[in-house]
Amino acid sequence: PVFAGMNGSAIENFSCVIYNIFLMNCTWQAGRDAPADTQYFLYWRKSRDEEEVECELYIKDENCRNMGCMFQNVSIGIEKAYFLVNGSSKDSLIQFYDEYLDLYKI
Repeated sequence: PVFAGMNGSAIENFSCVIYNIFLMNCTWQAGRDAPADTQYFLYWRKSRDEEEVECELYIKDENCRNMGCMFQNVSIGIEKAYFLVNGSSKDSLIQFYDEYLDLYKI
C-alpha cells in the first residue's frame, strides 16, 4: 500500500536551501510518533531522465539519526527534482515522505 506504516512516523518540515550556487542542504524533523530507533534515508532525482541516488553526506542529530543531507555540485535544471525520504525501525513500519521541488525557485 502507498501509505503503509505507522501514522505520524513520516518526516515533517522537509525543506531545502541552495547556497553558493552549487551547494544544497535539505533538512527535516522526525515524525512526531516515530519510534526512537527510526533512521531516515533521503533519495533524490534531479530529473526524470536521471537515476535516483541516495544522500552521500547526512546531517545527524545528537542521537545519530539522519535529519538532513548536504549536497555538493548541484546543477539546477528547469524540471522539478523528486525527493523521497523513507525510514526504518525494528519496532514498526515507517511511512515515507515524497515531494517534487523546483530547484530554480529555492
